[in-house]
Amino acid sequence: MSSSHEYTAPVPGIDAVEVPEPGAVTIVVPTFNESANVRRLLRLITESVPARLPCEVVFVDDSTDDTPEVIREAAQDCPFPVAVLHRDEPVGGLGGAVVEGLRAATSEWIVVMDGDCQHPPSLVPELVATGERANAGLVVASRYLDGGSRAGLAGNYRVAVSRGATWLTKALFPRRLHGISDPMSGFFAIRRSAVTADVLKPLGYKILLELAVRSRPRQVAEVPFVFEDRFAGESKSSAREGLRFLRHLAGLRTASPVARMVGFGLIGASGFVPNLAGLWALTALHMHYVPAEILANQLGVAWNFLLIEHLLFRDRRAHRRWWDRLGRFALLANADLVLRIPLIALLVHRFHLGALPATALALVLTFVLRFVGTEALVYLPRRRGARTTAGRAV
Repeated sequence: MSSSHEYTAPVPGIDAVEVPEPGAVTIVVPTFNESANVRRLLRLITESVPARLPCEVVFVDDSTDDTPEVIREAAQDCPFPVAVLHRDEPVGGLGGAVVEGLRAATSEWIVVMDGDCQHPPSLVPELVATGERANAGLVVASRYLDGGSRAGLAGNYRVAVSRGATWLTKALFPRRLHGISDPMSGFFAIRRSAVTADVLKPLGYKILLELAVRSRPRQVAEVPFVFEDRFAGESKSSAREGLRFLRHLAGLRTASPVARMVGFGLIGASGFVPNLAGLWALTALHMHYVPAEILANQLGVAWNFLLIEHLLFRDRRAHRRWWDRLGRFALLANADLVLRIPLIALLVHRFHLGALPATALALVLTFVLRFVGTEALVYLPRRRGARTTAGRAV
């Protein structure tokens, strides 16, 4: 990743990378083509953050327009340091930009907010003060507390999507999201000591969910806020971002080995659909059932491989090339098919099990072996010193 750090310090004697006083705040703002909003945002921050609260603003910019130049010009009128970190490669989307901001922040408190003026800067002092009073590591600005509102969501469709996403995430992570009424919020404050940026693996724009699941502080507080209308420009929400969000949810939910095994089994079960469809089509073309079964099994293998790649092992794909991963996975899947028949025969004739329990036990045993083999032989990193292929995953 190629990045350039440019700091503007309009007030003499204040350096943007200087370690601030305790209780200071770094406001991290990820931006993508928000040139029409940043002047107003910086003016609102100037009006809202009192002088007694040392403040710096870090913009992490993925823009293709003149947003960085507009930020630098607007920063000349600000009574606090303004930093611009422009990313040539927007790895991880908006969530990845926030992680870069967390790494660059120098203050005890970090407030994350959007650059479109829908998150009111007037709430920044209250977020920090609430965190100090409650001794919290994370303070979430929630639209769903009394006094909060989602009024800035445009249209019933976006309201329904937001509500549905909130319900889904809280259902999938009831313990991790306990006490967080708005896990979809992009407006929150976190203590720098409460988060380790290196453990975060963001994908898309829901960075609070990533933080809460992977490194949730013990103490969490909330304050209500009114989600305001966008000042200028268009929302970055899209169907593509929605798919990334679902992939992110799947990756978070299957982070533990047990959850990953359950997901592996569900994906394997879904592979029966293309397998049986292929078998039906091939036998309808008068192919003998034996070669038809072998070919149809490959459809199930391909189906399972695609889902496992994108839902279970997305963050491990860089260790081998895609064709290497596919070949190893196909070998394991077909070995499972070959091993199962003699294993059933062994259980029936040697251990005197009935055909049905022998088949069930063989399915369980080969499933566990295939899962362990997939992790160990397909997706685990190669031994140290082996040639890596990072960055070539497809």
